[in-house]
Amino acid sequence: MDIQIEFIVPQDFDRLFTIEQEAHLIPWSLGTLTNNQGERYHNLKILLNHQIVGFAISQIVLDEATLFNIAIDPKFQGKKLGSILLNHLLQQLQQKGIKTLWLEVRESNQKAQKLYEQCGFNTVCVRKNYYPTLDGKRENAIVMAAYLAF
Repeated sequence: MDIQIEFIVPQDFDRLFTIEQEAHLIPWSLGTLTNNQGERYHNLKILLNHQIVGFAISQIVLDEATLFNIAIDPKFQGKKLGSILLNHLLQQLQQKGIKTLWLEVRESNQKAQKLYEQCGFNTVCVRKNYYPTLDGKRENAIVMAAYLAF
């Protein structure tokens, strides 16, 4: 497998939006995806054999960052690409002097929680009724953090 990780560029948005639509229960709009770009962001894409198969969107504020979105095309899940991408992001953020990477994850998304734990994240707290669900109800968010400074 030929795996590359690169920064997101504007030409990537059509492909990223397709992945977003296929990978998430309630996906971001194209506008939200494109608005989460700029100098305060550290956004990466992962390519498999020169095809974009996933991405990570994170925002940096001072010495902390928040992972707003991570997605792997469902056709390519189960190949450790999410782990590779997340570990690469953690390494790059640590090199930039970031001390903590925060994220929220749906309480029902056990697969993602397991990935985050394997990448060094710890559960910090629960945000009650944070995420909307397809049936109009709300779901709790698990707040997790990875501490990068030693």
